[in-house]
Amino acid sequence: MKLKQIAYEFNPGITYPAYLTRSRLLRSIAGHAGKLKGVLMDFGCGSKPYKSLFEVDKYIGVDFENPGHPHLNEQIDVFYDGHSIPFEDNHFDSVFSSEVFEHIFNLDEILKEINRVMKPGGMLLITCPFSICEHEVPHDFARYSSFGIKSMLERNGFEIIQQNKTGNSIETVSQLRIMYIHQHITPHIRKIPILRSVFRFIVYTGINLYAVVLSKIFPAGEDLYLNNVVLCRRK
Repeated sequence: MKLKQIAYEFNPGITYPAYLTRSRLLRSIAGHAGKLKGVLMDFGCGSKPYKSLFEVDKYIGVDFENPGHPHLNEQIDVFYDGHSIPFEDNHFDSVFSSEVFEHIFNLDEILKEINRVMKPGGMLLITCPFSICEHEVPHDFARYSSFGIKSMLERNGFEIIQQNKTGNSIETVSQLRIMYIHQHITPHIRKIPILRSVFRFIVYTGINLYAVVLSKIFPAGEDLYLNNVVLCRRK
């Protein structure tokens, strides 16, 4: 039921171009959501696409007021200035942040702020991409390996509880192939609605199915993957 409340863009079917990324991400977030309790901050909340997964006392969305990124139809409760989060020390029991850290140039500084506004022992759940095209340009600053994000969290006062990767090498290569087609080939046939729909259905579905099936047959490998998902605790 909770998954049905999530918008199609974040809970897509196999015909969707970002199916592999979004479906694996949703599954990982849903698996951890029950571990976050109390007053929760969704940092970089946007439209709060995953809010329905969390059973918390209060859900507060915080985001950066960026003049280059319109916040139409988003559900932001509090804006921050890119440096300090406008809450007192030890305010939140838990923090969730999904696909945000790659857009923060001063991530060390912000992690210290997140740590400050969390209660000791509070849980932080984050996701960030490893393999993805540039997006929300020009505000796309970094990609973190599993080792890089672990080191950054630990040196800013967090203890890693569980860390995993979404996707595998086969799925990642397939996802990148679909996004190339979606960005550079599909636009040329958008003016022909029937052809566009048939093309998207055959190509996107075919590549997504290819990735799913081959991942079950061949060694998938996790050295190339889609996203980092990390559950940690404020020390």
